[in-house]
Amino acid sequence: MKEKDIEQKGRATQNDGNVANEEDQVNSQKDKQSDISDKEAEISNKDESGESENKIESMGIKLQEVNDKYLRLYSEFENYRKRTSKEKIDLISNASEEVIKDILPVIDDFDRALEQMAKIEDQQVKQNLEGVNLIYKKLYSILERRGLKPINAKGSQFNEDLHEAIAQIPAPSEEEKGKVIDETTKGYYLNDKVIRFSKVVVAI
Repeated sequence: MKEKDIEQKGRATQNDGNVANEEDQVNSQKDKQSDISDKEAEISNKDESGESENKIESMGIKLQEVNDKYLRLYSEFENYRKRTSKEKIDLISNASEEVIKDILPVIDDFDRALEQMAKIEDQQVKQNLEGVNLIYKKLYSILERRGLKPINAKGSQFNEDLHEAIAQIPAPSEEEKGKVIDETTKGYYLNDKVIRFSKVVVAI
């Protein structure tokens, strides 16, 4: 009996040892799996962090592209607005240009008529001269308010941007060379734009 008890105890001890070894192996495998899981989680976190950085960088590039596009469009719109605004101002300022150009020959006739009437000594003509001169001044003041200004050519240096030379004569002196000696037709500006050149005689 004692030998059997001893044998049973030995077997029980052996079984306990085997169980302990199995538990150790299971725990070891669990530790390994835990280490693997931790490493996988670490790798996954790194991948996710890298992807986030790439997304942020990509979004930054797209934002810069959108901003550049917006600045270009804004600049183009500003240029367009300024250009159309200038064209509108020019159109308003010079809307009456063609009408005024058609009236200029009438102004020329007034100038010639007043000049001739001023040479006549007849009293009746002088009285008529005052009335005609009054009408002329009213008409001319209306045109001046629309931006009409005469080009003062006589005695000035010849300028092809303002004058049209219809004749040349020898200069009476060295100082008058290249200057306008006479003006046959008066030139005019409309808001600083030349609408008719002065027809002049130039000394050479």
